[in-house]
Amino acid sequence: MPSRIQFVMGLAPLLLAPFHQGASAGTPASCPNAPLSCQSTSSAGSCCYLSPGGQILQTQFWDTQPATGPKNSWTVHGLWPDHCDGTFDSYCDKSREYTDIGGIIGQADPALLNYMETYWKADNGDDETFWEHEWNKHGTCINTLEPDCYSNYTPQEEVVDYFQKTVDLFRSLNTYQARHCSIITLAARNIIPSRTKTYTSAQIQAALSRSTGHKVTIGCRSGELNEVWYHFNVRGSVQTGDFVATDPDGSKSTCPTKGIKYLPKGG
Repeated sequence: MPSRIQFVMGLAPLLLAPFHQGASAGTPASCPNAPLSCQSTSSAGSCCYLSPGGQILQTQFWDTQPATGPKNSWTVHGLWPDHCDGTFDSYCDKSREYTDIGGIIGQADPALLNYMETYWKADNGDDETFWEHEWNKHGTCINTLEPDCYSNYTPQEEVVDYFQKTVDLFRSLNTYQARHCSIITLAARNIIPSRTKTYTSAQIQAALSRSTGHKVTIGCRSGELNEVWYHFNVRGSVQTGDFVATDPDGSKSTCPTKGIKYLPKGG
């Protein structure tokens, strides 16, 4: 595995040190000069080309009722492989629908599990079922995570890679406030949680699109901002490839044009 992971956003690459430095028992396929997903004339998936799920979404929650995760941070929803036309598959491999995700990750990388227990939270308190849902529904549909894409494959190591990649992307996309000087997000644009102030979808979109150079998808429930989805194409595999920010694969926003509430967590 490479020592650093490259996320290509806008005009310049952002290099982020990976959260986890441990090595898996197996090795993902090497993918030099791999084509960018959703850009190739070939629709055939391979260990170095994401297909049919060629657009990858890193999705985040802002839960206030009940409040989940730290008060000054969004939380992880998942990592989803959309088709390039906005449709998607789900539950793609019954034989790899796993339970005890926490146990699998805890054995391989306790630090990763500890991070997830803070930032990848279920609003009903059942984190394990939430993690199982995300892997079984979405992770099994990422073709470069299939066992044949590893040399010396060890069962379930692709689960760790899925959650690790999701966390690495999440850490590079701090929706609440900028962690990197090159990224401008909500707080940097004076869009902060409030019980009285409201925002327009254009204001929120303008702030978040500056972080990657592309539009994002914003989601609302009853007029309250509660989701953001960042969209990427990938050059190579999910495990080791470059994530290149792109516009959403279709209109997905569920927010009104104005009067959007961005409520604080608790209190």
